[in-house]
Amino acid sequence: MVRAVPADALRRAARRFGTPAYVTSVPDLDAAAAELAAAFPDPWLRAFSLKANDVPAVVARLAEAGLDANVVSRGEWAAARTAGVPNARVTLEGIGKDAADLRAAVRAAAAGDPPRWVAVESPEELDALGGVASRAGLGPGGRPALDVLFRLNPDVTPETHAGLAVGQGSAKFGMTETELSGAVARLPEDGPLRARGVHLHVGSQLGAVDAWRDAVRRGLALLAIVGAGRPGFDTFDVGGGFPVGDPGTVPPPSRFARELEALLAALPRDRVPARLAVEPGRFLVARAGWLVASVLHVRERPETERIVVLDAGMTELIRPALYGARHRIVALTSLGRPVGATDDDAPIAAGGPGIAPARVDGPVCESTDTFEVHHLPALRRGDLVAIADAGAYAASMGMTYNGRPRPPQVLLEADGSLTLGRRRGTR
Repeated sequence: MVRAVPADALRRAARRFGTPAYVTSVPDLDAAAAELAAAFPDPWLRAFSLKANDVPAVVARLAEAGLDANVVSRGEWAAARTAGVPNARVTLEGIGKDAADLRAAVRAAAAGDPPRWVAVESPEELDALGGVASRAGLGPGGRPALDVLFRLNPDVTPETHAGLAVGQGSAKFGMTETELSGAVARLPEDGPLRARGVHLHVGSQLGAVDAWRDAVRRGLALLAIVGAGRPGFDTFDVGGGFPVGDPGTVPPPSRFARELEALLAALPRDRVPARLAVEPGRFLVARAGWLVASVLHVRERPETERIVVLDAGMTELIRPALYGARHRIVALTSLGRPVGATDDDAPIAAGGPGIAPARVDGPVCESTDTFEVHHLPALRRGDLVAIADAGAYAASMGMTYNGRPRPPQVLLEADGSLTLGRRRGTR
């Protein structure tokens, strides 16, 4: 089933704010948040991973829908705070936390306003964080200890693109069971850090639940073993990874939740985690977002298909160039006239007269700046197209290569009105 395109609203956004522009549907954000809450209801802790989209205007709307913030750096943390998310609803994770990130978490804790937890990736990171926390006077006799989770590498084979399979044993993420157990064991119970539980993340765009289920089973078993006799070691964070696709083509969050329900039901009552968390990113924002672009050139080459060059490319949406992701592209105007959106995956004849294949390229001075071939009507300079499912890993991975300013972020409200969430050229 092809999703409807808000073509009129996207054309209005282009006229008012120019192109390229990110347009995010607030009703679609709300619908995704509601679907997640139905699968993982309270008292589950539900957080949005800002690595998928760190635009504060988008983060704020998800916070209004009940989502906390999961961040991997102090930069994302600042974006969450700009969006109005308090520290108590922020979790700091990520493999790349530097010394300044760790100091920021400790400073917040010393000021009495800590993040909900910090998830550590390795024994070395735990030692570094512990040293900063100790020097800041956290722990008994001083300020409250800082809560930490321990990231497990579950050593599974996720059903996804190799570049998104972070739960493989060979991946750089997380600790082995032995490393994690040893790290918790050497953390004093009355020190500046308080061990609270296990965190894992299997991968992104998971095409099936098997690897996720196996990883969760291992994580729950490790939580019970390591936490035996350690009060407060009671938190289990299952990460995210829920895929985006048309209904029936990918497992929804409820399918993952059913697997977890069975695993939890099989545990003795005293081994069920007191606190459960989930932290998707892409699932909440991908399908809500559109990247609206203008046509710059149309080149008819007899030896190949048409070439259509847009004013949006890898600087605004790097996923196709980075790992071959495909995004549906639809025409909003044809030869200057509004058209109903065409489905680029349909047979050529199905779209009506003039529909033909075209290779769609971006404006950046790199041959990899391409969206590959799509079926589109006749186009000329100034016509508008929309790139679908651009709400995740577009704005957050955007860059200013070739001196290109960042696009504006426009919010499409439930009543059809447009709100500017971020001006062109700003963070």
